[in-house]
Amino acid sequence: MLKEQIEKYIPVNEQEKKDKEFMLKTFEDFGDVLTRENEYLHFTSSAFVVNKNRDKVLMIYHNIYNSWGWTGGHADGEEDLLSVAIREVEEETSVKNIKVLNNREIVAIDTLPVAGHVKRGKYVDAHIHLSVAYVFEADENDEIKIKEDENSNVAWQDIEKAVELSTEPHMKPVYSKIIDKVKQMK
Repeated sequence: MLKEQIEKYIPVNEQEKKDKEFMLKTFEDFGDVLTRENEYLHFTSSAFVVNKNRDKVLMIYHNIYNSWGWTGGHADGEEDLLSVAIREVEEETSVKNIKVLNNREIVAIDTLPVAGHVKRGKYVDAHIHLSVAYVFEADENDEIKIKEDENSNVAWQDIEKAVELSTEPHMKPVYSKIIDKVKQMK
């Protein structure tokens, strides 16, 4: 299912074309790309959540990366990455009423570097996230809550400032291309 979704995805630029080829190759070259048992690379799913007017994006201040960013998490064996993205929005922000946009299709694919870090007292070595992202709409008046073990803030941010709020240089082009796609959605 996931492999077929990635095969069907139409890249928007050269980076996504290369990342798509790389992701498809990982299914052949690695036995397990859906769990963290693969310490080199594994699939993650992220959610870019916008309000109804599409002028704000729901962002978390991520504790490990010390940066504003989208919600998301590891596949942890789940091949339905859309479900993973929905679960992560709910877990990381407490927002419950979200609507999937873009015909439930993937909105972006990226291979993202993860620097070595400490998580829950254990060192996690540097590795690659094979990121699959989706776009959602939520009510900006819904109650939001911080998930203290992962983030220290949750807030609706001006979509035009989302890129500059990220302090992760490799995420800026990712957010830019998704914002461009959101602007084209009806």
